[in-house]
Amino acid sequence: MRILPGDLDHPAVIGLLEYHLEANIAVTPVGSVHALDLDALKVPSIRFFAGWDGDTLLTIGAWKRHDAALGEIKSMRTVESERGKGLGAQMLDHIIADAQDQGVERLSLETGAFDYFAPARKLYEKRGFTYCEPFADYVPDPNSAFMTKVL
Repeated sequence: MRILPGDLDHPAVIGLLEYHLEANIAVTPVGSVHALDLDALKVPSIRFFAGWDGDTLLTIGAWKRHDAALGEIKSMRTVESERGKGLGAQMLDHIIADAQDQGVERLSLETGAFDYFAPARKLYEKRGFTYCEPFADYVPDPNSAFMTKVL
């Protein structure tokens, strides 16, 4: 898999991002969805990546810089037919390395606290993320799990 800066105008990327947002809305109570839509990803503070096998999109991931020291993982998703093959882990490793290269000292995230999001939480735990209090503009939410990692 080749991980490259993502093209937010590519039809496959748009399709996977739309699926990601719809899937999160379908399983998450109103007011607890924090996945970003396409327009919200098109801001200078966000670095977006896409993983490809030739012309086939496999996975996407993004992180947001909050300030000089804090970054936040956003919008990780692997296409359904490729799940369970370690592609999300490769994207997460790429995001961590990119954040380190950009001088970020801490990388945090918000994900769901219920069973649907258990695989994501396990992936983050395996990469050294630990549970923490809400960060940035987040507030306590029983539907959210907050995690962080010092880089």
